[in-house]
Amino acid sequence: MFETILDEEERGQVGIGTLIVFIAMVLVAAIAAGVLINTAGFLQTQAEATGEESTSQVSERVQVVSQSGVVATDAAGSGEKGIGSLEFVIASAPGAGNVDLDEVTAELVGADGQETFQLQDDPPVTNVNIFTSSQSDNVLTDNSDRAEVSVDLEALSDQYELTEGDSITVTFTTASGASTTTEIRVPTTLVGEDGDSVRL
Repeated sequence: MFETILDEEERGQVGIGTLIVFIAMVLVAAIAAGVLINTAGFLQTQAEATGEESTSQVSERVQVVSQSGVVATDAAGSGEKGIGSLEFVIASAPGAGNVDLDEVTAELVGADGQETFQLQDDPPVTNVNIFTSSQSDNVLTDNSDRAEVSVDLEALSDQYELTEGDSITVTFTTASGASTTTEIRVPTTLVGEDGDSVRL
C-alpha cells in the first residue's frame, strides 16, 4: 500500500512539492480573506451611511404647531373675500437635530396648481422669525424653538387665489428630505375685515 522510498533525494523532492502546494494554498486563502475583509468594510460603511440618511429622512423634519391666514377682501384680485397670506408656527420634530429654515422647501398644491419655493425666498416668504430664541440665524436648535413663517400668496409668481371654501395642501421638506404635510381649509364664511387673522 505504501511505497518505500529508498533514495533520499526523491524523499526531499516530495517534501518540497508538498511545501510549495501548501504555501500556494495559504497565499490564495490570504488573498481571498483580504478581498472578503475589504468587501465587508465597504458594505459596512455603505450600510452606516444608508442608515444615517434613512434616519435623517424620518427624524430631521419640522412640525406645524399652528396655522392661520390673513383675511383679504380682494384675494389675488378675484374680487372675493379670501386669504391673502398664510402664517405658520413651526418647530423641529422630536429627535431632530438642527434644522436650517433657509434650506427648507415649501410646496403648495391646490385648485390653482402647484407652487414650490424655499423659506429664504422673499417674496413670497415675507417673514421667518424664531421668536423663542435670540439667535440671529434661522436655525431651529432645540425642540422648544418656535419659528413664525409668513407666506404672501399674492406675491407668488402666479397669484394664488384662496377664497372661501377652498383648500390647499402645504408640504415642508427639510434639506435631508424629511417632509411634513398639513392641509389648510378656508371656512365657507370668513369672519373678519381686511388684514384680520383667522385660524385655519
